[in-house]
Amino acid sequence: MSWIDGIEMFSGVWQVDFDRWAGWGNDLSVVPLAQVSAAEQPSLLSSIFEAFVLGIVQGITEFLPISSTAHLLVFTKVLGWTTVGQKYFVDAIQFGSVVAVVMYFWSDIQHILSGAWTAFQQKTWQREEWKLLVGIAVGTLPALIGGFLLKDVLPESVLVIAVMSIAMSLLLGLAEKVGRRKRRFDDLQIRDGVLVGFGQMIALFPGASRSGSTLTAALFLGLERQTAARFSFLLGIPTLTIATLYQARKAFGSVDNLIALAVGIVSSFIFSYLAIAWLLNFLKTKSTWVFIWYRLGFGLLLLTSLGLGWLKNG
Repeated sequence: MSWIDGIEMFSGVWQVDFDRWAGWGNDLSVVPLAQVSAAEQPSLLSSIFEAFVLGIVQGITEFLPISSTAHLLVFTKVLGWTTVGQKYFVDAIQFGSVVAVVMYFWSDIQHILSGAWTAFQQKTWQREEWKLLVGIAVGTLPALIGGFLLKDVLPESVLVIAVMSIAMSLLLGLAEKVGRRKRRFDDLQIRDGVLVGFGQMIALFPGASRSGSTLTAALFLGLERQTAARFSFLLGIPTLTIATLYQARKAFGSVDNLIALAVGIVSSFIFSYLAIAWLLNFLKTKSTWVFIWYRLGFGLLLLTSLGLGWLKNG
């Protein structure tokens, strides 16, 4: 019997059944709520607490280059949060992150759209805002097309997450070493959007991190760290918005516990906004090495857990 057997949730109304979720195989979604007995379902207060915590995890990890998918998986699986741990619920609270990034960069978005419209009217195609808009639009396509084609193909397992975490930490470390970090925001070109957009495709693999892959690609292209992060966020807005609405459509139409969902979204919004502000300020004077070492350690910890039998891959 595993040490995870018998972990009792603070609500005291249900216990984690290790056999239900220990097999972290290709399907990472938890047991459907319909298969969980009423006695095992957490109370409303418990669901609200769990949704609030998941919102914190989602908000912090979505925009830091450490993978929100991997960390949400750890919380929902290890803690056995059956209700809020359902995939469509987790996808739905990501909506708070979408609102946060749009609000944070609202002035930038307005500036880009206004300048691009002026460029279109005047046919001044070398205008900075036009190049940014086209770069973001074109850079969004690879991830959207790849996500649509590969959504049912890409393996989702602890092993994949561990390997991708380690691989991306090494790539980010290499980008820190070889990136020139001299190009500023006004130096961005359409090709930057295309190349960073292809980098965003890497995030289709669980554990890769969308913000991590785009930040890495931008650093390889010679952008300053803060510029790389800012461009990463702007380029990711369309992809994150479309993906969230598509993945969470089931939640908005069928979740019974709308209060917990609302709490999770608000929590995700608050901590996403704080994470964006903190990261941009952090990268003004600091490197990304703290995230590199963290991701390397996280991946190695998952591999160790698999090797020792603490976690099962399938």
